[in-house]
Amino acid sequence: MIAWRLEQYEKLGSTSDFCAERAKAGEPEGLAVFAAQQSAGRGSRGRTWHSPHGNVALSVLLRPQIAPAESSMFPLLAGIAAADAINAALPSGPTPLLKWPNDVLLNGQKCAGLLIDATQAQNRIDWLVIGIGINVAYAPQVPGRATTCLAAHGAETTAIAIAHSVLDHFSTWLDIFQASGPSKIISTWLSRAHPIGTKLEVKTLEKTAAGTFAGLSPTGELLLREEDRIETFRTGEILIGTRT
Repeated sequence: MIAWRLEQYEKLGSTSDFCAERAKAGEPEGLAVFAAQQSAGRGSRGRTWHSPHGNVALSVLLRPQIAPAESSMFPLLAGIAAADAINAALPSGPTPLLKWPNDVLLNGQKCAGLLIDATQAQNRIDWLVIGIGINVAYAPQVPGRATTCLAAHGAETTAIAIAHSVLDHFSTWLDIFQASGPSKIISTWLSRAHPIGTKLEVKTLEKTAAGTFAGLSPTGELLLREEDRIETFRTGEILIGTRT
């Protein structure tokens, strides 16, 4: 089990940027950085991630020494860990829903998001920084997105307590991944995500595609059924419940 070295800061620009700089300087894996507040948090696809005091802003550093194609397992693994921590903090429903590739929803509203930064050397991943943001006390307003927080669902907890819980669950799932490979991660993620057959719209930089969710590839890519064919997406933004 990985031994996390958790560093806590009152305020950082970005926990992921901070972790990445440490990675470039040779920091061993296992570094975890928590900030009570971020002034320049980053979300996916260049968005800003709002991190007011009371919410989780956490990043971890890993050096998994895997092929680049295998790195797509880590957003799934981190999503499961975040969902486990969220579920443990809630006194009763709703059940967290995983949304590919990097969101955790409660009642269809975004509660958590993930961000992956990585570099490779000689066709292997040199380091991965995984940023995990969870709305604990506040649900920042995001244009075009419905958001929620744990407090809105009756959770009585703190951001640092949730961060510790995420790290504990992350260690457990990392051990499972190292022992069993990607199959257990994929099957667990699928059991907690939008069901097979859910109508989806996938937006990438190149195009927008509509169809139904057909599962995940063995390396974690999204499979979208479009009439009589299945298309594979390694990245993109999905909208759930759109027309096909």
